[in-house]
Order: sequence, then C-alpha cells, then structure tokens
Amino acid sequence: MSDDRIVLSPEQKKRRRTRSIAIAVVLAALVVLFYAVTIAKMSVNLEGVGG
Repeated sequence: MSDDRIVLSPEQKKRRRTRSIAIAVVLAALVVLFYAVTIAKMSVNLEGVGG
C-alpha cells in the first residue's frame, strides 16, 4: 500500500483550527440556548401548577 496522505500547509491548518473553534462555539451557544428555553418552559409550567 502506498502512503497517500494529504499534507496540509500551515495556512490550511490554521483555517481548519479556526473553523473548528467557530463550530464549537456555535454548538455550545445552541446547547446553552436549548437549556435556557427548557428551564424557562419548566418554570412557566410550574407556576401554572402551583397556583
């Protein structure tokens, strides 16, 4: 078997890392958003049950 690996230039490595960090930040923001919406919905439901 031949060793046909793709070799990335430093510029490409930097762009890949930047893109990966951006995706991670967006994913974390979505997780926080879903968590906040879930907590808000639960607190609204609890207010209706207790009253």
